[in-house]
Amino acid sequence: MEQAKKDWNELKSNDSWSIFKIMSEFVEGYDRMSKIGPCVSIFGSARTKEDNPHYTMGVEIAEKLASLGYGIITGGGPGLMEAANKGAQKGNGKSVGLNIDLPFEQNHNPFIDQEHNLEFDYFFVRKVIFVKYSQAFVILPGGFGTLDEFFEAMTLIQTKKITKRPVVLVGSDYWSGLLKWVEETMLLKEKYISKDDLMLYKLVDTVDEAVEHIEDFYRSHALSPNF
Repeated sequence: MEQAKKDWNELKSNDSWSIFKIMSEFVEGYDRMSKIGPCVSIFGSARTKEDNPHYTMGVEIAEKLASLGYGIITGGGPGLMEAANKGAQKGNGKSVGLNIDLPFEQNHNPFIDQEHNLEFDYFFVRKVIFVKYSQAFVILPGGFGTLDEFFEAMTLIQTKKITKRPVVLVGSDYWSGLLKWVEETMLLKEKYISKDDLMLYKLVDTVDEAVEHIEDFYRSHALSPNF
């Protein structure tokens, strides 16, 4: 028991020192991202291969947005993150990667601008940077991490913790089952959300629909950081 108490006290001491590491990640992230300008975050699976149609869509969406003056932010890894960074460079836009240190899979892709390649140890710091500097969120098919990023954006917009931004889900063949459950179970059966919440996202199937939804929103809204 005495050894357990000693280990616990050492853990608490390490926790206190970790605050400085957390602060340094926030300071560096804020400083570097504030110089980039308006950006769109594009989320999606790290496991998607280059021959997948979703990969092609990721490249094309990012390329069109970049050609319109938006920087492109991704999680910096392979798959659909790589596709979006590739599209950003093809569109002559700024290509940003918010890399996270993971034990098995995260290696930054080669299409990130060297000066816009940021490294993180903490998921929560990284998510704050995603949200703060994104003018819109494009959600391509993905797994738990992609769902986490989608619902993070939805929650913050729903609760008005950030200003309203376009949230674009790409691929009705992938997302329709989830959205059916949201509408039929969350809204109609359990009443855990309101009908207006269904207007916080847009489901599209083409590159042009995704880009036009974002462009249409900013014909009547100012470009600004989220908070």
